[in-house]
Amino acid sequence: MSPTSETANGGRRLVIVESPAKAKTIKGYLGPGYVVEASVGHIRDLPSGAAEVPAKYKSEPWARLGVNVDEDFEPLYVVNSDKRDQVRKLKELLADSDELYLATDEDREGEAIAWHLKEVLKPKVPVRRMVFHEITRDAIRQAVNNPRELNQLLVEAQETRRILDRLYGYEVSPVLWKKVMPRLSAGRVQSVATRLVVERERERIAFRSAEYWDLTGTFATVPGGDAFDARLAAVDGRRVAQGRDFGPDGQLRHPGQVEALSEETARALARALADTTFAVRSVESKPYRRSPYAPFRTTTLQQEASRKLGMGAKATMQVAQRLYENGFITYMRTDSTTLSDTAVSAARAQVAQLYGADYLPDRPRVYSSKVKNAQEAHEAIRPSGDRFRTPAETGLRGEQYRLYELIWKRTVASQMKDAVGHSVVVRVGGTSADGRDCEFSATGKVITFHGFLKAYVESVDDPGADVDDRERRLPQVAEGDPLTARAITPDGHATKPPARYTEATLVKELEDREIGRPSTYASIIGTILDRHYVFKKGTALVPSFLSFAVVNLLERHFGRLVDYDFTAKMEDDLDRIATGDAEAVPWLRRFYFGENGQAGAAGLAADAGNGDGDHLGGLKELVTDLGAIDAREISSFPVGDGIVLRVGRYGPYVEAPPEPGAEPGEPGKRSDVPEDLPPDELTVDLAKELLARPSGDFELGTDPASGRPIVARDGRYGPYVTEVLPEDTPKTGKNAVKPRTASLLKSMALDTVTLEDALRLLSLPRVVGVDPESGAEITAQNGRYGPYLKKGTDSRSLATEEQLFTVTLEEALALYAQPKQRGRAAAKPPLKELGEDPVTGRPVVVKDGRFGPYVTDGETNATLRRDDDPETITAERGYELLAEKRAKAPAKKTAKKAAKKAPAKKAPAKKTAAKTAAAKTAAAKTATKKTTAKTTTKKAATKKAATAKTSAARKTTGSGGAAENSTATDPGA
Repeated sequence: MSPTSETANGGRRLVIVESPAKAKTIKGYLGPGYVVEASVGHIRDLPSGAAEVPAKYKSEPWARLGVNVDEDFEPLYVVNSDKRDQVRKLKELLADSDELYLATDEDREGEAIAWHLKEVLKPKVPVRRMVFHEITRDAIRQAVNNPRELNQLLVEAQETRRILDRLYGYEVSPVLWKKVMPRLSAGRVQSVATRLVVERERERIAFRSAEYWDLTGTFATVPGGDAFDARLAAVDGRRVAQGRDFGPDGQLRHPGQVEALSEETARALARALADTTFAVRSVESKPYRRSPYAPFRTTTLQQEASRKLGMGAKATMQVAQRLYENGFITYMRTDSTTLSDTAVSAARAQVAQLYGADYLPDRPRVYSSKVKNAQEAHEAIRPSGDRFRTPAETGLRGEQYRLYELIWKRTVASQMKDAVGHSVVVRVGGTSADGRDCEFSATGKVITFHGFLKAYVESVDDPGADVDDRERRLPQVAEGDPLTARAITPDGHATKPPARYTEATLVKELEDREIGRPSTYASIIGTILDRHYVFKKGTALVPSFLSFAVVNLLERHFGRLVDYDFTAKMEDDLDRIATGDAEAVPWLRRFYFGENGQAGAAGLAADAGNGDGDHLGGLKELVTDLGAIDAREISSFPVGDGIVLRVGRYGPYVEAPPEPGAEPGEPGKRSDVPEDLPPDELTVDLAKELLARPSGDFELGTDPASGRPIVARDGRYGPYVTEVLPEDTPKTGKNAVKPRTASLLKSMALDTVTLEDALRLLSLPRVVGVDPESGAEITAQNGRYGPYLKKGTDSRSLATEEQLFTVTLEEALALYAQPKQRGRAAAKPPLKELGEDPVTGRPVVVKDGRFGPYVTDGETNATLRRDDDPETITAERGYELLAEKRAKAPAKKTAKKAAKKAPAKKAPAKKTAAKTAAAKTAAAKTATKKTTAKTTTKKAATKKAATAKTSAARKTTGSGGAAENSTATDPGA
């Protein structure tokens, strides 16, 4: 039965989805009889601030939290202020409908949005839950004809997460405000993610590099024959040390088991092997086989998009969301690698069509998810429909095209044959002139049938690692064959500290540790970047000094909350609630209050049957007893030679030991530390260099004309000179006096500027003369964009800053006599060339613009962030900035168009209609206020099943359930 035939008798159905784009696509598939409208995300949530708490609750001790912790953690929901008009519109549409279909996403978050819609709209017509994982005509029609009921267990699981994150964020964040810096935040997963990044930086700081040497031999089978390289593997039967043999302290892990060559030893050995006769000692051949990669799930898509397209996790999910809403791919928040029978058939059909039957395995390949408690959606991310559109058939462009192509290739490749071939290890031996036996080793790989590699090759995080389709061919040799050494070259190496996390590797680490949900990783990484706990250097995630102080406090005083294993166990418990194997309220009670007032956070793990039985105070007790937290100690880190780095309320700085003879308690010299300095680069030498820099006011002398002192300062926007006004000078009001101020020229330095320089700067603007024709005064001025002349409203740029003081009236008149350049000035040469953008194929360059440096591909411009250096920015970082900018642009454009069109439709309305509409609006506002004033009824003292608990209607105005740690106004976001 088709949807249209069922509504032919005049019945009307209201279908509610989350986004307008999704609504537009679905409406095209449903046709007459259906009204499709968007909720535009969540319509209600926990109060984001005191202003949103209804007046009758403001005096309650739990009002700040928005959760009644004393009444079974009953949440107080309010309709979001920006959603009230949309809720009113939905109610009006519902009043004219015969059925309501809640068609939000198929995951836990979508289930919660559907439940909140039902609670707020209070429908009197039948309500259906409509679910689908792809937006195609067949999938939508099947979803309409096969509705289900709301899954109350999923709703309760999402609500428990939301309450837990609110308690964590709203209780722990204020501790950071008091002890570290205002406006910081803590969160269940974001704090653990920050700790991972900080711990990696600690490892880099503690790392000590080790130098080691080996030899590379270039061998040929016969004089003039094919040559190949082999690396020295053993000397006198002992393996030659490589980087993996050294610990982070720079010392050998097992000194007696390997031969560590110094530079002197390696060079001597190379000389001793110069005339040695070599021979093949062994040839070992093994078959090579590589199976296809599983189809994409959320995290693997984010990782590959980062590696191949330079897109961050957030940009990847934004583009994937658009592809899903417009019907190109299946749902993009999924833990599953399973393909439906329809998808397998579609993929196999394209393999046969595009690559031939030789590449098609006899039986379909089946993939099962390896993610623990995978539950978000029921299929991998793949092209939608029962026939996959090739990228060329989609009509997509830019990031959407590139991401669709990535998903399409991966899906098709997953149903192709293995790649096969063989790998070979050749060992070459010889005896040096000083009698040492040396053995070299060479490894080769030959792929005889590429199989799935014809369609897709996965990228790797380590730039030095081999990708799957890379071949290394060796010449045909046999054991005993003589070889000639064309060259023996000593090679020096140094061990490297562990690589910093990138977005891709941090996502992988969180998933491997089973911390958080894969669907929230993009928002988590976005949060720690927005909070300035982490900044980017190229694609690497670098922790700020601020994050060191935050993690230090959390580890010392909330250690259990940022423990990796404990956080993973909490995730297990939340999943148990989702399956009905655990109850939410007892679990939350132990977390917040502790069991019998004693067992707190540790009791959660114990309840799950996984705990160690520790007994700690609940969260409430932990945040109440702050006396043991020494704010200065938490934010202090020794650098060396008595120098300490401190994280102050206005940023990081280094402090030297007090000078000899200083008063007790008097601090030593201080100097600010650049906020974008990677912590592992703050050495003792650099700290001393920072301390040696001039700081504070430099008294240059007295202005002979005014008698006021002139000082030089280092300000927020660079060094400048200014005059010091007397203390009794009025600074506000009509008689306020502002001091003369001037920025230093580019040729001047703070520690070398003189009083004469300062007075010249303060004399600007300088009167050059009067234009004899117009009588207008011409002045030389120094502006934001450089030196220039001004005559009335007409300005002309000067070539150099020195001309501010030397340009004559004749030179100025000559400049004004030239035609003024219209439009844009001549383009400046790029600061740096980055290469071709993987999305557009256009060359990407770094330019210096009016508002600072930016990257551009000629079509899209993206301003460099505070942490990006134009000189050192990598190509990958440039591509990522452009990808993020392009991902944001279309949504804004659509919003603007919609905003412009709306008034035009209302223009013809008559006054009477306008009055009626105004009256309706006023009535609706009154109704909304009355609804907001309603409160949550107490839950029954004895609750039966988890389903019954959640389904009890709450009499408050609205719900939450934003993705964990994603609400920007929450301290826990």
